[in-house]
Amino acid sequence: MFVKSLSLARWRMGGSQVAQWVLLGMLCLTFVVAQAAPRKGAAAGGKAAAVAKPQVQFKTNMGEFTVELYPAAAPKTVENFLQYVNSGHYNGTVFHRVIDNFMVQGGGYDANLEQKPTRDPVVHEGRQALKAGLRNTVGTLAMARTSAPNSATAQFFINVKDNAFLDPTPIPDGDPVPRFVYHGKTYTNLSRAQLLRHPALAGYTVFGKVVSGMDVIDKIRTTPTGAAGPFSSDVPKKTVLIESARQIK
Repeated sequence: MFVKSLSLARWRMGGSQVAQWVLLGMLCLTFVVAQAAPRKGAAAGGKAAAVAKPQVQFKTNMGEFTVELYPAAAPKTVENFLQYVNSGHYNGTVFHRVIDNFMVQGGGYDANLEQKPTRDPVVHEGRQALKAGLRNTVGTLAMARTSAPNSATAQFFINVKDNAFLDPTPIPDGDPVPRFVYHGKTYTNLSRAQLLRHPALAGYTVFGKVVSGMDVIDKIRTTPTGAAGPFSSDVPKKTVLIESARQIK
């Protein structure tokens, strides 16, 4: 079966591909812990943001940066994110996971590395965002999640390099899919629904990008890290605090 073969395929990868899967697992790890956090209510839904390309300004103790959001590509994700912004959720949170040459991640923990309550998860919109041209490239903003695609809540990450392996895997036309190549192995006549449901193929939803202050992100990504709180590694030794996040457009 494809599922069994997929897990075996990971062990046949070259060194760089193994490293990518390790990073992917590390990205998910925070959110396995996060699922135990208390919930505040339902995730955002309904109408997309009224502004064509909303902008949010983050003030941190290392400087300011601004992100531009794309509701036309990922409407539910953007609405969910803006609800957290406008409710003040991100004020006082930290970048709790920083991996140079990969990404910086925050929005879920306070300065004491205590997890903040969240609403229920938002639906995964990675594939439609990809169709709109959004990919995990340098400076893009994406939702973090557990290994389950529909598990994103408040935590987000900013790519500090091009991370194509975080993009959803395109599924060829047809049902069954006549030919599907994954990590060098060819599969034939697979159920389209099976492929669309497979968590390893879902990727991460990109919904915005940094439009100013990328120098601040560069400072964050190079900050020394170590173990702290519930995490065994990658926590900044000097707290990187989000003092405020507000919608400016």
